Amino acid sequence: MVAAPGAWSDLRRLRSFAVLAEELHFTRAAARLHIAQPALSQQIRALERQLGAPLVQRTSRGCTLTEVGARVADEATRLLAEVDAATARIRDLARGRGGRLRLAYTRSARGGRVDALIGRFRAAHPGVEVVSETAWTAPNVAGLLAGRLDAAFVRPPVDEPALACRTVDTEELLLALPAGHPLAAGRRRIGRAEVVDLPAVMWPRENGPGMFDRTISQVWPRGGFRLVRQEPDDEQLLRAVAQGDVVAAVPAGRARALRLPGVRLRRFTAPTPTVDVGLAWPVDSTNPALHALLALLD
Repeated sequence: MVAAPGAWSDLRRLRSFAVLAEELHFTRAAARLHIAQPALSQQIRALERQLGAPLVQRTSRGCTLTEVGARVADEATRLLAEVDAATARIRDLARGRGGRLRLAYTRSARGGRVDALIGRFRAAHPGVEVVSETAWTAPNVAGLLAGRLDAAFVRPPVDEPALACRTVDTEELLLALPAGHPLAAGRRRIGRAEVVDLPAVMWPRENGPGMFDRTISQVWPRGGFRLVRQEPDDEQLLRAVAQGDVVAAVPAGRARALRLPGVRLRRFTAPTPTVDVGLAWPVDSTNPALHALLALLD
């Protein structure tokens, strides 16, 4: 019975025998292997000793395979193909061309440079499986810290020593007004003082504390943020605005993409309020796919 593949401790001997089994001629096989014929003969004899059976019989024109040798040749061809394929997969993984990337988007930032970055990554590394989901910044950060995610788009700042974060894009904040609101009539820019004490709608702070605080500090820098309603996401914020009772500060990309009827978008006077979208990841990650993604940031 032929020994199990695990018994073949020296793949070089096995590869040499596979070539000899194809050529059935020691001189030609040695030439293909770029070794001397005596060295090939030594390898074949060592493999025969290892397996406990003769594998070839020499003839005046070359050699033939024994019954065991023919079986070993078949097993060797299959095993070496698996070894070569596994080696290629491991090399691709090490170079970031294979493997898996567990990625989370943030609900308030899709399109633009975010989608462009992931599009470039997919094009450059088609062998990487990208497993994606979408959530708010807070659960994305929790997923990174728990090791469930390799990378996540977030709204900075992210105050976690175990995570690194790089800015991917910066968006202007716009004021969303009901279509019939006095500030929406014939106005292109709105001053900060004009939104003081206006009834406002916002999503819960725990969804993204950094973005929430940055929004309030820029749009209502001297106070006067009058929160009268909370909604779970930007789409529901804008629907609340369309109902005519509240205003909201929203990222330009999301607001313009949704384009809800009954809502007017206006820019603020200088200084322009902005929010960032960043890519966060564990500082100690060794995932080659992640590092291939980070290389595109440079």
